[in-house]
Amino acid sequence: MLEVENVRGSERVDADTLPRLEEADWGGMALSLVLGLALSALVIGIRPQVAVPFGLSVLGSALLGSLLLPLLRRWKAGQVIREEGPQSHYKKAGTPTMGGLSFLPVGLLVAGSWSGWDPQWLAVALLTLAYTLVGWLDDWLVIRQRSNKGLPPKAKLLLQVGIGLVFCGYLAWQGIPTVLTLPGIGSLSLGGLFWPLALFVLVGTNNAVNLADGMDGLAAGVVALVLAGLGLTAADPVLALVAFALSGACLGFLVHNHHRARLFMGDTGSLGLGGALAGLALLGDQLWALAWMGGILVAEALSVILQVGYFQYTKRKTGQGQRLLRMSPLHHHLELGGWSEVQVVGCFYGLTALLVGVGWLCWQGSGG
Repeated sequence: MLEVENVRGSERVDADTLPRLEEADWGGMALSLVLGLALSALVIGIRPQVAVPFGLSVLGSALLGSLLLPLLRRWKAGQVIREEGPQSHYKKAGTPTMGGLSFLPVGLLVAGSWSGWDPQWLAVALLTLAYTLVGWLDDWLVIRQRSNKGLPPKAKLLLQVGIGLVFCGYLAWQGIPTVLTLPGIGSLSLGGLFWPLALFVLVGTNNAVNLADGMDGLAAGVVALVLAGLGLTAADPVLALVAFALSGACLGFLVHNHHRARLFMGDTGSLGLGGALAGLALLGDQLWALAWMGGILVAEALSVILQVGYFQYTKRKTGQGQRLLRMSPLHHHLELGGWSEVQVVGCFYGLTALLVGVGWLCWQGSGG
């Protein structure tokens, strides 16, 4: 049996490790603070009309997280760490999960009240909550069974596809244009091909955010930036409001989720965020923005696909599977290469901020 020293609770902590642990704590806090200040400055400077709902979402999410945290501990809603993951993550076992309940409702309610419960808000809200429910069910099964299995993969995928099909039906009923708009190029008519693409975006974004949620603060911070990017480039003011409110809610959640995390979003949060991103992009004709600005999410998903595909291919060819990466997703590959969690998260924040900035400039340059 593998014996793991836990740096929390009553487990022994050597004196010479204390400075390193304290530094890591401050590193995660500093990253979240810089991200929060940068996004707040962006909102106030470029979209001052959404500054109040953005700020309310930050404060409301942070407050609700503080109220929910002791309840989750009392209910023993602790995360079960997968055995095949990095050994350094074993010490996170027992950290309360289902944190999506602390920020998604806040962002949605703030946006809904500010928009006058607009139908566009309602569509995104229902999609987000539907995927949140799937994630909550998965988290609940993990906690109940005390294993990292949760929903069977096929059942989980079936639910994701089913929700996606219902949303595609809603889009068809609304008569949205079946086009793909690219800045500087124009609109490409896809016709019937739009619907398989829409379903792929819905299910793929769900799983991409879920895969990225493997380090403290990683998914919440990256998605906060992508949501802000969607808000900046949205033509519909209601969709922009929803994006900024959810971005603020993610920032508020980082109060509890930055390294070393006291609360995990779980599948409750990651699947809900994936649904929100996909819904906003499809309703706002912003698939280009989601793909470009969410480049880190795309890279995380592709790293898993390539890892699995290469392993299966080499196993068929040689009888022994080989790996492209030390471990997938990509953030674990970097971690096993010697990067700290704070370094990986900081790098991914910076790259996402760069992608959002370039995407926004391209959109502005094309007359957006």
